[in-house]
Amino acid sequence: MTQGAQARPGRRTVLGAAALGAAAAGAGGAAGTAHAAADRPARRGRGGYRDLPYPTVIAHRGASGYRPEHTIGAYQLALDMGAHVIEQDLVPTRDGHLVCRHENDITGTTDVADHPEFAARRTTKTVDGTSMTGWFTEDFTLAELRTLRAKERIPGVRPDNTLYDGRWTVPTFEEVLKWADREGRRRGRPVWLHAETKHPTYFRKLGLGLEEPLARLLRRYGRDGRDAPVFLQSFEPSSMQRMARLVDAPRVVLLSGAGTRPWDFTEAGDPRTVADLITPAGLKWIASYAQGIGPTLDLVIPKGPDGRLGTPTTLVRDAHRRGLILHPYTLRNENTFLPADFRRDRDTTTPGTDPNGYGDVFGAYRRYFATGIDGIFTDHPDTGLLAAADAVQD
Repeated sequence: MTQGAQARPGRRTVLGAAALGAAAAGAGGAAGTAHAAADRPARRGRGGYRDLPYPTVIAHRGASGYRPEHTIGAYQLALDMGAHVIEQDLVPTRDGHLVCRHENDITGTTDVADHPEFAARRTTKTVDGTSMTGWFTEDFTLAELRTLRAKERIPGVRPDNTLYDGRWTVPTFEEVLKWADREGRRRGRPVWLHAETKHPTYFRKLGLGLEEPLARLLRRYGRDGRDAPVFLQSFEPSSMQRMARLVDAPRVVLLSGAGTRPWDFTEAGDPRTVADLITPAGLKWIASYAQGIGPTLDLVIPKGPDGRLGTPTTLVRDAHRRGLILHPYTLRNENTFLPADFRRDRDTTTPGTDPNGYGDVFGAYRRYFATGIDGIFTDHPDTGLLAAADAVQD
């Protein structure tokens, strides 16, 4: 894919994003109950996550639309823009430290391939049933991992982000906790995090269980209580059940496509699929150990054969009736990630839509927010905050 020659309008919002973010946060806090969608549980004044602005804008791996994902640079920009919550994905090193990477395969997100001293560690593994060839965090000590530098994961889509390749290292989750504490003191309010345990069954079988070290860090930094400024999340329900026994911090079960099975279900021989978990009975079961769900956006509004948004499902209503919040994922500005009815051709001289150009993301936000979802993951927090401010005025 090639980058269009035209200016991308979302880029121009960055310098003013902190002010816009603050305005959107204020609007969300003041008018959260005024949204047209009535299928939401009571929120205001209950403490903790229920007092976050509505709709809640969650920076997906930081401001990853503008900086290489899961770097302090991406987290800092997201916070400066005004994002309400900032996400981290957690994987372990060989010596048991939790680091922030979307996957344990670091081939595409670091410069490891440029390090001849690690060439022999390139290998093929099967992770959750999928064969992968590359370099993996569990084969590196933290000291070794610190010699690597982060880079943009999808340079073909986001070539501007490659400007920052090599600028930041791979952060540990403890470093993120310290950063969040510093920024929270400076700003006079807590910095909310959204931490995901990645491939927990796979790592537990390697003797690198994620939940226990995560719980220790949360207790060390005072984020283990029910009103702590952190969400815990996983695609494996058993990981959130385990976390529920270790800490009281709010938990979210992530849900992929309806026909998929959580990997821990596959390992345990549990025949249920995501389609079973989004029924009223399945949601009741999730509500017995979690406070929310993070469904893929297609579970909220399915797409038709033409890729356009169809009719919303009853998931929002059904989840709210069980007292669950919804943080669906992921909305991005680029055409290639948007539903077909919101893609835009901004270059009138060349036929065809530039897949990497920005589409009508505000229109897409409007459709999703109208369902009553409590928040959304986005790679572009500034855009999400503007859309959230619009939503509370509708």
